[in-house]
Amino acid sequence: MGKYKMKLTIVYDNEVFKKEIGLKSDWGFSCLIETNDTNILFDTGTKGNILLDNMQKLNLDPKIIDKIVLSHEHGDHNGGLNSLLSYIGNVEIFRIGSNSIKKKIKIVENSQLISKGIYTTGRMVGSPMDEQSLILKGKKGWYVLVGCSHPGVEKILQKARQIGNIVGIIGGFHGFNDLSILNDLDLICPCHCTKYKKEIKMTYPNVCSDCGVGKIIDLNMEK
Repeated sequence: MGKYKMKLTIVYDNEVFKKEIGLKSDWGFSCLIETNDTNILFDTGTKGNILLDNMQKLNLDPKIIDKIVLSHEHGDHNGGLNSLLSYIGNVEIFRIGSNSIKKKIKIVENSQLISKGIYTTGRMVGSPMDEQSLILKGKKGWYVLVGCSHPGVEKILQKARQIGNIVGIIGGFHGFNDLSILNDLDLICPCHCTKYKKEIKMTYPNVCSDCGVGKIIDLNMEK
């Protein structure tokens, strides 16, 4: 039996992490989750051409994607979807909005298992937009992958703790500034729309990690 795999690659973000291979930054977010059982793309960024170009430069074939999860229905998180679908065909799409495309859509309301070691929080009320996040099983515990955290980081973490012990959070935190909420986490990776990145990094220098296109996070490796 092979080693359990839970690998994240940031493929769309406001910043570039791996600068030497021509990756592009843009306002938006997308993260590829690779496991032994399935490959899930969480959000699709704003522009399909940038998403696909970044994936090509990272040697990631869109055809490996089995499922797509859209955190919410803002264009910087679902804008690349139609371009992507022209390359990968009829995959499962988990979204909390209406089915506006004729594909294999699963409208998410409640928390549910999406694949081994991967849950969605289900629809969570946020302002200005409801949102879902993912909860991922890693070596040290469970990690939360968020889009923009419109429902609030604290609320998302509380919901995620119904699944298990949360040891990390990755993604966009928007205007979140109650930094004490992040105490006791082993990994904090603020991405995309996070307003207080510098403050988070100053408060948690030992566990805060830079985000950006090309960033790889292996949730089954010790830091």
